[in-house]
Amino acid sequence: MVNDFSRTLSFLRQEKKISQRQAASDLSVSQALLSHYENGVREPGLKFVINAAAYYGVSCDYLLGRTMSREGASVSAEELPDFSAEKGNLLKGNIFAVLQKKLVANSVALVLELAGKTDDKAFISDVSCYISIAVYKMFRYLYLSDPKQFSVSEESFSSLCDAEAKLCEMRIKCRLSGKNPDGSACEPVSLPAEMSHDYLIREFPQLAQSLFALLQTVSDKVSEKLK
Repeated sequence: MVNDFSRTLSFLRQEKKISQRQAASDLSVSQALLSHYENGVREPGLKFVINAAAYYGVSCDYLLGRTMSREGASVSAEELPDFSAEKGNLLKGNIFAVLQKKLVANSVALVLELAGKTDDKAFISDVSCYISIAVYKMFRYLYLSDPKQFSVSEESFSSLCDAEAKLCEMRIKCRLSGKNPDGSACEPVSLPAEMSHDYLIREFPQLAQSLFALLQTVSDKVSEKLK
């Protein structure tokens, strides 16, 4: 089970300053079962997630680590997807897609949060632009069957996107290093001095695990090319 849920569930109870026994009673589960949920030993069903979100006054998305915002529209049982009738690969495919979506979305959110700490509008814009270009390219590939939707032709869009991404990447690297492309000095952006594992976990508890998983996946893929 993804650690975000168990960690958030435990945090919310402690924040509310109630015992595990009391919370278990209010949520109509045994203390032992709640302990398993909070420690990631057992994975709860949808009913418990909905009840816990209502009990702690947060959205289901927040409880599941899908958003940093505690607020959100209430999610009813009717609105939640029911995979109980799905069989075989279809169910596995749906779960895999959801996990991949969360992995990428959380990682992008953390990168943008870090960029935002610089308070440098141009730098933040370049980081956002670089990520947006990747999304645009993938969307174009998915919808090449209807090229009339886009003003840039199918023959040109990939190369133009790559060129713009390289420009963004160059500007980002220059601002981080404090050197312009011609070697002259420029004002470097100010990022947190510490970017360690512990720092990211402490500052971004809902997002860091997704980023670490994404970094490991990409690192493994890149490393394979060197063998």
